[in-house]
Amino acid sequence: MREITYEQAALEALQEAFRENPRMVHLATDPFPEMAKEFGDKRVRVTPICESTFVGSAIGLAGSGYRTVVNIRMATFGFVAADQFINHMSKITYMFGGQAKFPILVRMQVGAGKSAAAQHSISPYAMYAQMPGLKLILPSTPYDIKGLFRTALRENNPVISFEHMDFGMMKGEVPEAEYSIPFGQARIWREGTDVTIVALARMAHLSMQAAAELTREGISAEIIEPRTLIPLDKQTILKSVARTGRLVVADEACQTCSLASEILASVVEDRTAFGRLKAPPARVCGLDLPIPFSPPMEKFVVPDEEKLLKTIRALMDNVVG
Repeated sequence: MREITYEQAALEALQEAFRENPRMVHLATDPFPEMAKEFGDKRVRVTPICESTFVGSAIGLAGSGYRTVVNIRMATFGFVAADQFINHMSKITYMFGGQAKFPILVRMQVGAGKSAAAQHSISPYAMYAQMPGLKLILPSTPYDIKGLFRTALRENNPVISFEHMDFGMMKGEVPEAEYSIPFGQARIWREGTDVTIVALARMAHLSMQAAAELTREGISAEIIEPRTLIPLDKQTILKSVARTGRLVVADEACQTCSLASEILASVVEDRTAFGRLKAPPARVCGLDLPIPFSPPMEKFVVPDEEKLLKTIRALMDNVVG
C-alpha cells in the first residue's frame, strides 16, 4: 500500500469531498494553493486574521445550505472565536429544534514539543467536550485523518478535528480506494493481557514504543486509541480493562478536568470493569502549567515514554504514586 503524509491524507479527503459537493467552502487565514487551483478562490477563501469573523461566517454559510471547512491553525487562535463556538456553533442545531443543519468541519492544531511557547501550545479538547452539540475527533495517523475526514465531511453537525503539531509530515499507509471511519469506533493498536493503555494523539505512538520495552520485561500491554472523543467508544475500553484488570490513560493535555479523567471515571463507574481492577487506574498527563518555551522545561511538563513506563511498572506492583 502507498505511504503518504498526514497532511497529504487530510488534503486528499478535502479534495474528494469538494469534487463531490459544489456547495462546499474552505475558510482559512493561510492560502491553500492545491485547493484554490482546482476549486477557485470563491470556494477556497483566504480570510482576514479575525477568527471570530470567519468562524461566524462558517456558521452562517452552513445554515444557508453550504458545507464549510474552517482551518483555525493553532488551537490557541480558536479562543478568539470563543463566543462563536460556545454560544452559537455548539447550540445552534438545538436552538433551531433540529429544523436546520449546520455541517461544519473545524481544524485545530494541538500539542507541544516544538518550543512554540504557551500561546501556541495547548490541547484544549476537554474544554470543547463541555459544549454539547459538537463532535470531536483526534486523528493520530494518516489513515485515520483521511477516514475520519470523509465521515466528518458527510456529517450534518459541527465537527472539530484536533491535529497534533508533530503529525504533519508523518507518513503512513493510506488506501487509494475510498474509505471512511465511523465516529465512536476506537482502534486497538496492540493487543495485550496485563494492562490497558488508552492513549490519545502523540501518546499513542509513545505507548507503542513503551509496549516494546515492557514486552522485554514480561509485561503485555494493550493499546487503545479512541480516534474520536465525542462520541467516545467506551465499550472497547471497558471490555479491555475487564480483561486486563489494569488501566493507564495517557494524554498530553493537562490532567485536571481532562479527557483522561473522563475515561478513567467511565471505568470506575462500570460495575464489571471496576470489579475486575487489580490496581487503581492511573493517568499520565501533562502538568497543569502553561507550556514553557525552553526545550528542557517543555520536556519536563509534557508526558513522555519514560513517565509512562514508570507509571505502568508501579501499577504492575499494585502501587500507584
